[in-house]
Amino acid sequence: MNLSITGRHLEVTPAIREYVMNKMARVSRHFDNVIDTQVILSIDRLKHTAEVTMRLRGKDIHCEAVDENLYSAIDLLADKIDRQVIKYKTKMQNHAHEPVKRQELPATE
Repeated sequence: MNLSITGRHLEVTPAIREYVMNKMARVSRHFDNVIDTQVILSIDRLKHTAEVTMRLRGKDIHCEAVDENLYSAIDLLADKIDRQVIKYKTKMQNHAHEPVKRQELPATE
């Protein structure tokens, strides 16, 4: 899984980078087919925003979380993306087709 973390009006410190990586690793426990993950962290006056766009096979998932604290916004974001990935995974499993059973033709003489 490729993970890119960018910050708007914010310098992404190693501590923040490590925290985001640990939270996004939780998603990969549930679903292995993650192609790419982009996390954008931004700060306005009292509004800390964390956004993620996760590319999966066949779908892109986008989430956004806003809070007064950046770390709690990242926590909310991880919870949201985790729920959406689990939902997508169950849809994929439910809609998978069973293999077609071939009927054997009676032997002709």
